[in-house]
Amino acid sequence: MKIRQILITSQQLPDLSTLAEIEPQLVLAFGSTRMLQQSDLFAKLSEAVPDAIIAGCSTAGEITNKGVSHESLSLTALRFDKVRLKAARATLRGMEHSALAGREIAQELAADDLKAVLLFAKGLDINGSALIDGIKDIIGSKIIISGGLAGDDIDFRKTLTITPSGIESDAVTGIGFYGKELRVAHSCFGGWAPFGPPRKVTRSSGSILYELDGHPALELYRQYLGEYAKDLPSSGLLFPFEMLDADHSSLGLIRTILGIDEEAGSLILAGDIIPDGYLRLMHSSNDKLVDGAEMAGMLIRESLGGNPGNGLAILISCVGRKIVMGDAVEEEVEVIAKVLPGVTLAGFYSYGEISPFGETKECKLHNQTMTAVYFGED
Repeated sequence: MKIRQILITSQQLPDLSTLAEIEPQLVLAFGSTRMLQQSDLFAKLSEAVPDAIIAGCSTAGEITNKGVSHESLSLTALRFDKVRLKAARATLRGMEHSALAGREIAQELAADDLKAVLLFAKGLDINGSALIDGIKDIIGSKIIISGGLAGDDIDFRKTLTITPSGIESDAVTGIGFYGKELRVAHSCFGGWAPFGPPRKVTRSSGSILYELDGHPALELYRQYLGEYAKDLPSSGLLFPFEMLDADHSSLGLIRTILGIDEEAGSLILAGDIIPDGYLRLMHSSNDKLVDGAEMAGMLIRESLGGNPGNGLAILISCVGRKIVMGDAVEEEVEVIAKVLPGVTLAGFYSYGEISPFGETKECKLHNQTMTAVYFGED
């Protein structure tokens, strides 16, 4: 297995021969919307690595072995000796098509020796939970699915996904990993603390929250946010919802706000919530978020028997964590680098994280977590 990585901080592409020399099967590209909007970017990458799958998305910050960068483009090339890869894409024109897009991706990737799927999708006007459910409808819940929703810094205007067809605004791309030689591990961890009372969901539809305790959700949420309310929807990243069961016990899933609907008085969340379930607000601190990231790294190491080797760990963290931590955001990547020495790090800050979760290891959409997926080869 061979890995090469380049971090680009200007719109002028450097010499890409260091990537090409390993004849990569896959090049992961994560960058700001501005960097990805260069008209000839995809063509130049395709010319440099003609036999590679090029996949990735726009971000709210890029993660490499150098730490966290902004307004940059990271390129990580990957070459396995025995593991086979395949790419698929689907168009996703609106939230209501999310499950269908997931099924289309899965139908292209399904095979008896499929071991894992790496997924990148647009970050706006999408129901991430439905997208994942669509994939599981075809390949089941035992295949490892990981990835994330594209970001656009904190602007929430336009996200981009890199697919086999190019750089697109309304697309999902999936990469299938095949073969018994694949070594894969995953983890996700938060670091958020609840505050305020549990609130019952009294009206919702999929990922749209209309009422809590019989009150318009947007009105109640604004009361909680106080002075932060004027900065919605971006300030909603600081105060996500924790999902609770009927006994008000945590389900371990967090939902963040991607948008608001003034006319309907509703909140648009990144994924589905449980109808008639309960929600509670959350907040956090730098120390708790760093501790959560460290735990994510430790879970990867433990899954690999304490010996991660020289593989690749793809870190996908929520933009909300980046906003809370500010200049200290580097710390959550640094602790993972210490826990996984010798492992190449790549990834980005997202509008939603995709990772297996809980004892069943079934894939879920997460918000406000640090997720990690490790790829290596026996």
